[in-house]
Amino acid sequence: MTPENATRIQLCGKLVVEIDGRRIEDLLPSRQGRVAFAFLVLNRLRPVRRDELESVLWDDQAPASVDVALRALLSKLRAALGGEILRGRSELSLALGSDARIDYEAAHEAIHRAEADIAREQWHDAWWPTRIANNVARREFLPGAECQWVQQRRTALGELRLRAHEAVVRVGLGIGGSELTSARRSAQAIVDEWPYRESGYCLLMRVLAATGDPSEALLVYERLRRILRDDLGITPGPGAQALHRELVGAV
Repeated sequence: MTPENATRIQLCGKLVVEIDGRRIEDLLPSRQGRVAFAFLVLNRLRPVRRDELESVLWDDQAPASVDVALRALLSKLRAALGGEILRGRSELSLALGSDARIDYEAAHEAIHRAEADIAREQWHDAWWPTRIANNVARREFLPGAECQWVQQRRTALGELRLRAHEAVVRVGLGIGGSELTSARRSAQAIVDEWPYRESGYCLLMRVLAATGDPSEALLVYERLRRILRDDLGITPGPGAQALHRELVGAV
């Protein structure tokens, strides 16, 4: 259960803003208001200058009366959040408390924990943080918002999504059994989203071999070989070739 005074913010997927147990996302003004709020959330540990926020909100297309527009936007944000939360005038900050839970940050923290556990081959310890990272990273950052800063966050989330999928595969291979189902799903997702990434094909081949289907794994290698040959004019690297030879010997 969520504590009554919880502060929980979900920036990936459907926007959720719960501050001190009160849901207020519907009070945030416009898409720009949501971008401003998200920027202040992710930079809450330092003061944010007004001109910095202006450049985030309007990129290179600021209105003629940008100061007036920003003042109006901040007034609406302050009304939604409360003056005790949104502080400052020339420099802005959000007072959310040290226990605030932000999904974007939680995902990054989780993948670091997961990768550390995987490096130590502590597969069961890595299972839960891997799932946290994967669950957040598969959602879009601030859907509907469009500006350079948002796109940068989406790019970072895409990189995290790749790492989370790789972690799911490695944990699945380490634990085995029913976890191989999730491992296969994540390995396939890597191949589909990053079709020129050899390591994704290798992970999928290892999962298929672990489930007792080395012939299917060899077909994955052939797909990799054709894509690299036809699109890039190169052959698979030494690691993929060594895995291929290993699988040929197992058939």
